[in-house]
Amino acid sequence: MGCPSHVGALFDANGDGVAEPLYYNGYAAGIDVVGPSDIADCGVEGEISPHSTSCAHALGIERMAETCVQGRGVMIDLHHHYGDARTHIGYDELMYVLDADQVKVEPGDIVCLHTGYAEAVLGMNKQPVPQVLDALGAVLDGNDQRLLQWITDSGLVAIAADNYSVEIFPNGHGDGCCSVMPLHHHCLFKLGIHLGELWHLTPLAKWLRAHQRNRFLLTAPPLRLPGAVGAPLNPVATV
Repeated sequence: MGCPSHVGALFDANGDGVAEPLYYNGYAAGIDVVGPSDIADCGVEGEISPHSTSCAHALGIERMAETCVQGRGVMIDLHHHYGDARTHIGYDELMYVLDADQVKVEPGDIVCLHTGYAEAVLGMNKQPVPQVLDALGAVLDGNDQRLLQWITDSGLVAIAADNYSVEIFPNGHGDGCCSVMPLHHHCLFKLGIHLGELWHLTPLAKWLRAHQRNRFLLTAPPLRLPGAVGAPLNPVATV
């Protein structure tokens, strides 16, 4: 699970015409969220650098662990409608699935996107084939402004997908924005919406469809890692 300290951006918060490196809610890069001082400082502790200088003094993942993460999960089964082919999911494609499956997303919901990607990875018996995975499954199109606006208007608090990166990667806005992950920029930097990747959702998606449901109780606290910008977790659905 990635939290808002995972992605920052240049933004003119003071209105003086000078863009500053900031994170969600105006926290400053290099002060509130500190990155590595050297490229050699990006490895696992003891492997490259014995003491990492990186630390999210604000917006760290430990805040989610302290208060748990629990709420109503809503499954959007993209795989059922679009199969294994690489499909870019914009607003129209998403609305088609919501209408077909009578899915309603309300404020406070944690949206889960089932694409079949994680199931395919597990089926490769620890020998993933990059060329196959690069062409596999549905991914959200962060260039679609209507999709981004829907995320804002829906009031959802997190998006968790069973694929890598949730959105098309690398991507980039058509209007010349520097971000190669515009949906990450929109969710993490602008809205503070958390993003989860590589959740194993296929068993749950199959159960929900068999029982003509798409809602469930989701409990998914991350590991309590002070200063980290993301952490593994073990999500549990109660149905």
